[in-house]
Amino acid sequence: MDYSVDYLRATSNSVMVPITLQIPNREMAYRDNKGVHSANLNLYVRITTPSGRVVQTFEQIISRDIPASLFQKTLEQSSIFQKSIPLSPGLYRLDLVVKDVESGSVGVIDTALRVPGFEADALAASTLILADQIEPVPASQLGLGSFVIDSYKVRPRLSREFSTAENLGLFLQLYYFRRDEAVRKSSVLITYRLLKNHQQVWEATESSESIRQSGEQVTLNRQIPLAGFSPDSYTLEVAANDRVSGHPISRDAGFQIKP
Repeated sequence: MDYSVDYLRATSNSVMVPITLQIPNREMAYRDNKGVHSANLNLYVRITTPSGRVVQTFEQIISRDIPASLFQKTLEQSSIFQKSIPLSPGLYRLDLVVKDVESGSVGVIDTALRVPGFEADALAASTLILADQIEPVPASQLGLGSFVIDSYKVRPRLSREFSTAENLGLFLQLYYFRRDEAVRKSSVLITYRLLKNHQQVWEATESSESIRQSGEQVTLNRQIPLAGFSPDSYTLEVAANDRVSGHPISRDAGFQIKP
């Protein structure tokens, strides 16, 4: 199994923590039922404080039903699941167990969650999410279902591997830009860079006029076509500059481009 944990500001004292789990379809056991191959997994998650106090638990049944005509092709792919949990800033322990109902196989993840605080007196940023799908969701679906962050559906690419035929999707939220009282709005400059072997190979910028902003929060989402880049390892860097306060902040993430 692969997993990722992201951190996004929810309120002044709470953080939304999407936990994403990806399982290769070949790892699941299937039962053939009249031409449909079915797999069932039991997911159990527990979050505790360092002292052992249980903060939250949840269980979920995950099912996959695959027609026989698509079965072999689907085995080469993976299934991805996500659950978002609100937490207060602090240190926690995440215990995650997945059991395959058909085979009895069990997968276990245990790791620390270091949930950051987003203080109102300083420029702050969420996790930089590299995604293979970013799209707006209808108003009726806001906050509902997997992968929904505010008004977007954002599906992470956990492998961080993209082909030259794909777009590199990025999603980042920035918080607490200072407002210029003379014009009653903030002034933001965003710079996107792709680095290969620590050398810049691509750059783009945008400013407040082209960025979606809600109060003191700025949401960045872009699709970068990868057709013009050679297969290799890269780093995406997103740097933001609050031109009112003069404070900068940046986030970066590594990824690979495959043929």
